[in-house]
Amino acid sequence: MVLLGSLPASAQTAGKISSRTTEKTVGVRDFRSPHFLVHTDLEPEAARDLLKRLETMLKLIAAYWGRPPSGIIECWVVKDLQAWPPEMLQQFDPQGLAKIKEGAGVSVGQTLTRGNRFLAKARVYAVARGGVPQHEAVHGYAQQTFGRTGPQWYAEGMAEIGQYWQPGVKGVNAVEGVIRYLRSQPPKPLTKLIVNDQRIGGTWKDYAWWWSFCHFLDNNPNYSAAFRALGPQLLAGRDTGFRQVFGPRAKELEFEYRFFLAHLERGLRSDLCGWNWNKKFIPLRSSSSAITATVKAGSGWQPSSAILQEGAEYSYKTTGKWKVGKPPQSVSAAGTADGLGRLEGAVLTESETEYALSKPFDLGESGTFRSPASGNLYLRCKVPWTDLPDGAGKITVRIQLSSKKP
Repeated sequence: MVLLGSLPASAQTAGKISSRTTEKTVGVRDFRSPHFLVHTDLEPEAARDLLKRLETMLKLIAAYWGRPPSGIIECWVVKDLQAWPPEMLQQFDPQGLAKIKEGAGVSVGQTLTRGNRFLAKARVYAVARGGVPQHEAVHGYAQQTFGRTGPQWYAEGMAEIGQYWQPGVKGVNAVEGVIRYLRSQPPKPLTKLIVNDQRIGGTWKDYAWWWSFCHFLDNNPNYSAAFRALGPQLLAGRDTGFRQVFGPRAKELEFEYRFFLAHLERGLRSDLCGWNWNKKFIPLRSSSSAITATVKAGSGWQPSSAILQEGAEYSYKTTGKWKVGKPPQSVSAAGTADGLGRLEGAVLTESETEYALSKPFDLGESGTFRSPASGNLYLRCKVPWTDLPDGAGKITVRIQLSSKKP
């Protein structure tokens, strides 16, 4: 018997199952769908809703990993242990029962191999709370379909994505406790997150880090394709190293992941915040030279193509309008009276080991500014990061040197 993955009591699931209940129990029943057999004390309507969510999620992850599910995933989903007859509890795997008493879940499985062939069976145990059954179902699918779940950082990070999944939700959907924890901590180095030989263990804090990294990689357009290609390799047990895939872009990846953590909150769309690393930048050396950039309202920091010198003064003019706010209103780069929709800038600097972004500074419709650092100028529409999807339209900015550094 091999422990596949267990969900620890977390910021959402902490606390044991109560030994008492004020709700009328309905007994334990079996509910079936094409790919799941669920034993549960949930009310029939809630159990059917759970099956629908599990089947929808399974369809998505099967398409994501490019492998149809193998066999029926058997689940024990518990709302109240007092509703379960003792003879049924005796049939629980001891680890499964222990995790349920903790208010969490676990997927326990067994794999028999013969050459390149294998036969795997997973048993899922979960409390009927939040996305715990979804988390463990991801482990169950991986075990029965691939015979393994991959290194722990990947297995648990992807299972946490499954836990927080909701139909139609593209942004960050983790619970507030996880987000508060990650925002309160210094970013973990990638070498601490990516440990391919770690298979079991971990606290809810570890799960939070693994989720954040997998969510970031899976949604950021600069890394999502490579990350999705890496997943099946890890699940197949191939020795494909993370550094082998992302090593050439390690500095950019580290910067963007730290940026993601610094702005982390529910609704943040990592797919709208990717940095354009391919844009060519040119220095503005005289007042006769100028660059023109287009800035979209619905994206994060965007390259201007201008290389600035610290202390030098630059002038700029904008044309066009964009829509911001709820309900949306059309404004120029000057924004609204409270600054919403105002054009702002920041300077990205690069050393041998890392990137750094200056403090953002207000621009507006036209005027002059002194560069706070020497580096590449980036521009954006000033809106809360979670409101990027509501932005529409674009403005054009013309920038030129006014006077060199005094």
